Amino acid sequence: MSPRLLTFMVAFAAFLGPFTQTVYAPILPELGEALQTTPLLINLSISIFTFVLAFMQIVYGPLVDRSGRRRTLLLGLACYIGASIGCFLSTNIETLLLFRALQAVGIAAGAVVAVTVIGDRFEGAERGRAMGSFQMMVALGPVVGPVVGGFIGEHLDFHYVFLLLAVVGGVALLSNAIWLQETRPAGITPTAFHPREYLAVVRNRQGLAIMLLSFVQYYAFYNYLVFMPRVLDTTYGLSASEKGLVFLPLSIAVVVGSFAGGRLLGRWRPRPVLVTTAALNAVTLLLFLAVAQWSLAALVVAVSAFGLFLGLSLPVQTSLLMDLYPHNRATAVGSYNFFRFMGMATGPVLGSWLYQDGNLGLLYGFAAIAFLVAVWHARMRFKQG
Repeated sequence: MSPRLLTFMVAFAAFLGPFTQTVYAPILPELGEALQTTPLLINLSISIFTFVLAFMQIVYGPLVDRSGRRRTLLLGLACYIGASIGCFLSTNIETLLLFRALQAVGIAAGAVVAVTVIGDRFEGAERGRAMGSFQMMVALGPVVGPVVGGFIGEHLDFHYVFLLLAVVGGVALLSNAIWLQETRPAGITPTAFHPREYLAVVRNRQGLAIMLLSFVQYYAFYNYLVFMPRVLDTTYGLSASEKGLVFLPLSIAVVVGSFAGGRLLGRWRPRPVLVTTAALNAVTLLLFLAVAQWSLAALVVAVSAFGLFLGLSLPVQTSLLMDLYPHNRATAVGSYNFFRFMGMATGPVLGSWLYQDGNLGLLYGFAAIAFLVAVWHARMRFKQG
């Protein structure tokens, strides 16, 4: 199998995590009405998925290092397919919440295995390009999900969203079962897991700085996904379809940035590239804050710039992690993904508190300051070596 196809095959399994997280967000009211439950409980079906997805990253990390990449991914995808069918058949909120948690348990393996396989198979500039393709797929997940879910919810019964997830999970399982070979380096003897392994991961100050930066990046990213529609509604009075179009440049920018970011690694040193792109990513938050209520065109430009610099920095992060943790890559990736997904989960929760009075400056100002602090911290750690 060609390296390019291998990259996209494992990246697709990672894409399914954030895609599943948001795919039925547009039809939450209809889902709540059909299951005769409260908005709180129906929103919990997204939150519980996110928190389980984050927690399972630190479970799968050492498991992948010990049991192998291929076996862990196939078992995870099988669990995901069964849980998706369970969601499709659910007739009450309690059952749906159970199977949503099991969905997260299964698909959480995708992100850990994908990055680890790429780290195993590629080196240098080739690894950078592969990481760019991987990050492009993952970044598309939370943006493409609502578009697909809204289309299915409008033309079919909402249950078919979950049937779609079972089908695409089946495609991922079949393709990886046929073509994915075990990539765990030979000569590594599996040992019993001990929590001190995660302590060893976070003791690497450069690695921890990258993980903290990823947390803040995804916190800010989900502030856009969750709260920007309110700005577009209250300030510009856009319709649902028009608001969806505003997200399109953001999606394209993330894809372009992720693709280009992987190629930057073949020409420039990764640490200065990461600090520069992340700092510019933080500045775009301040730009958005300055123009959001002044001009719709300027708002789109600011959002697109955020997506571009986000995309540029992501492949650099994962590529650096592969170099910093050559002997426990999956455990390090699990930690990294845990920070990322916790950023996703924290964004809507903390953001709701900051934005409760419609205070746009507090919402995005806080995110920008936290972002700049994380960039400064990473820069200091990189200088210390």
